[in-house]
Amino acid sequence: MSDLQQKNKKLLYILLGIAAIMLALSRASVPLYQRFCQVTGFGGTTQTTAQNPNKVYDREMIVQFNADTDPGLPWVFKPDQRLVKVKVGQSVIISYTAENKGNLPVAGTAIHNVTPLKAGQYFEKTQCFCFGQQILQPGQKVHMPVTFFIDPKIMDDRELKELKTITLSYTFYRHDSPELEKAVKIYEDGTSSPANKK
Repeated sequence: MSDLQQKNKKLLYILLGIAAIMLALSRASVPLYQRFCQVTGFGGTTQTTAQNPNKVYDREMIVQFNADTDPGLPWVFKPDQRLVKVKVGQSVIISYTAENKGNLPVAGTAIHNVTPLKAGQYFEKTQCFCFGQQILQPGQKVHMPVTFFIDPKIMDDRELKELKTITLSYTFYRHDSPELEKAVKIYEDGTSSPANKK
């Protein structure tokens, strides 16, 4: 084998290795990015915790609920209530309803965020349907609960001292669709909610 053929063969192996690494990274990017957002609160991403705070404070806030559905998903998706008034540290349970209006079973995945974005790091969920795959049969309607509280650490944040209203937004996409990938990319490139990028 000539020296040129050996170099070409080595280059081919290198390129195949790079392609394999890029494929693995692309498959891992969504869960890794979701974890990064959940840990840091980046892009208004809410936090997830297993325990509630042990004190409820007098400071009250209004939490509004928003729901959007990508046109590629034949679902009706809405909050069961538009808003609640909560005290900082108070655990609250609310729910959203999704209904499959299509003729076939469809899997959907919800992406969520909180506005104002800085409040995301203080919005703690103990139960949520977000980022998981939800499968609805034709005509099936489900109620999906969310349990949350506002972390008392928000009281120490001077930038949010006057904050009175927080909005929790969910957008449902067809699971494993290009639209879902684009929505996750929005979080990577900017910090806006997919619901605001219409």
